[in-house]
Amino acid sequence: MSKWKIITQGIIKENPTFVLVLGMCPTLGTTTSAINGMSMGLATTFVLMLSNYVISLLAGFIPSKVRIPAFIIVIAIFVTVVQLVMQAYVPALYQTLGLFIPLIVVNCIVLGRAEAYASKNKPLDSFLDGLGSGLGFTLALTVLGIVRELLGAGSFFGLKLIPGDAILVFILAPGAFLALGYLMVLFNKLKKA
Repeated sequence: MSKWKIITQGIIKENPTFVLVLGMCPTLGTTTSAINGMSMGLATTFVLMLSNYVISLLAGFIPSKVRIPAFIIVIAIFVTVVQLVMQAYVPALYQTLGLFIPLIVVNCIVLGRAEAYASKNKPLDSFLDGLGSGLGFTLALTVLGIVRELLGAGSFFGLKLIPGDAILVFILAPGAFLALGYLMVLFNKLKKA
């Protein structure tokens, strides 16, 4: 498989959110605004790329009985790096995303890519797979954040576009489910076209 196809597969054909329906907890919990969705997606992309790379390097040395715990330790190292960097340089964003940053460790997208791809492929291909899956996840969270913020608050990346009241339900949990459902249908229709 070509390097470009490895990347685009995670963005379109196997999009973690819109196609595989993985990582729903951060998807629904952090997308109250576009910046939150994009930030969560980029943090997960960083962890995906580097953990896939390291797991691919170590796969031959890890006994099969401790495979998953070893993967979790590798992933936890990179999540800790993301967490400390966010705390130091963007504390307000870190406060907003809160518990969802440490939960990247057990995100099924990250663990799934480690098990299904990184443990069986070369380091560069695994890195690119992490990049593609991460960009697909970031795209999904950003688009969902844009829709929810625009409809729920009348703003776009924090800039007020629609004066007056918006549809508050889109900032709340039921709006997340509604927006995600419609976006999944739209994404899959466009993917088939």
